[in-house]
Amino acid sequence: MTAKLYFIRHGIAVDPQDCDRDEERPLTEEGHRKTKQVAKRLHQMDIAFDLILTSPLVRARQTADILKTADLSGKIEESEFLAPNGDISSWLGWLDTWLRAGGTSLALVGHQPDLANWAEILVWGEAREGLVLKKAGIIGLMLPDTGLPVGRSLMFWLTAPKFLLV
Repeated sequence: MTAKLYFIRHGIAVDPQDCDRDEERPLTEEGHRKTKQVAKRLHQMDIAFDLILTSPLVRARQTADILKTADLSGKIEESEFLAPNGDISSWLGWLDTWLRAGGTSLALVGHQPDLANWAEILVWGEAREGLVLKKAGIIGLMLPDTGLPVGRSLMFWLTAPKFLLV
């Protein structure tokens, strides 16, 4: 079975000038509301994840918690790979291990432009900075059954949250 990878950008967060440290910026009330609506819609679409892997930053962790609360997954793990400017090369080693252990559906919760750039690398073999992932938006990829996914993955979904709000 082909594994699916979902890139999910964190919801709307407070403005950077309203927080002492970027890492501590939480979701706004609107960010919570819209992210919960997106999560509810994903649940209605019978989407589920074996694991939600999230950036350790507060806004991403809050987004991951919302996804878990909506019964999209029973498991969340934080990963420095998904912090801003994370290293895709190191993450690919992690992904290979996860896939070999039987993983089939993975959500990555993180930040723009990193998530969109990672998706481009997996689809086209390079970051072209052409994809834009809106806050609480989703990119879905199908990974190849064997071998390195770089330049060999298939994008099946790119949507802004407004198309998922219920």
